Parts: sequence; C-alpha cells; structure tokens
Amino acid sequence: MADSSFDIVSKLDRQEVDNALGQTAREVSTRFDFKGTGATIEWQGEKVIEISASADDRANAVLDVFKTKLVKRDVSLKVLDASEPRQSGQVSKITINLKEGISSEDAKKISKLIRDEGPKGVKAQIQGEELRVSSKKRDDLQEVISLVKSQDLDFAVQFVNYR
Repeated sequence: MADSSFDIVSKLDRQEVDNALGQTAREVSTRFDFKGTGATIEWQGEKVIEISASADDRANAVLDVFKTKLVKRDVSLKVLDASEPRQSGQVSKITINLKEGISSEDAKKISKLIRDEGPKGVKAQIQGEELRVSSKKRDDLQEVISLVKSQDLDFAVQFVNYR
C-alpha cells in the first residue's frame, strides 16, 4: 500500500485580503468617527498595505477594523506584520507586511516536533516553503495535524493535498 501524505503550507488568500481591504475602506469612508481624519487604507505593492490617518489612534482604529474584516473572512491574523504608527509630516502611517511561506528554520522546527512528539513511522520532508508529511497510516497523519494545530506557531498554517 502506498503512503498517505499531506503538505503543511503557509499561504495567503490574496482575494480574501483584498475583499477585507475593500470592506474596510468603505466602512472607514462612511463611519462618523473617521470623518475629517483623512483615514485611508490601500495596497502599496504586492504584499504591503499602508494605513494613513491624521492621528495615531485613528490609524490604529483603521487597523482594528481591518483585522475584524480579515477574521470574518477566515484569514489568520498571523499573516499580518504591522509596524507601529509613525509620523510622516501631518499624518500617521502604519505599514502592514503580509507574511507568506514557511521559512527553513520554522520548517525544521515543525519537522523536529513531528519526529519527537508525533507517532512513529511518520516522515516529514522540507520542500521549499512547504513541508510534506507522509505515513502508511492515515490515523497517524490525523494525529500529526492535531499536534501541529495545538502548537502556538507565529505563522499561519494550512494543511493541503491530503491523499
């Protein structure tokens, strides 16, 4: 019998992030507490979002609205790497970098966790920015998924290609 396997990845659903950004922009433009603050949220390239407002607290409020919209769309907040508000002339700006992919150190950490605490006979291979986990028993793979989910990792993980 062939081995069963799945991949552990850290991918970003750009369409969902874009939808959340659009909803946030609409809400910011209509909400009373943002009137006259010049609050905006927009893309600055492929994986960078910038929030600007007249004051730090308003910029943070826009960030909170954006996080709420992401949660409603099932996007993990671990993909966000938001900077502290910084003054740029008359406006406060927050830059948000979107994190995607599993770094080699993180992949090694997960692989070691699976070897040490996972069921015997489970193999983990690092393949670029993802990790392939394989075993002869599907129950062992389910156990590995619950083990990885129980860890408090500082990046979002998804489980794909389950065969």
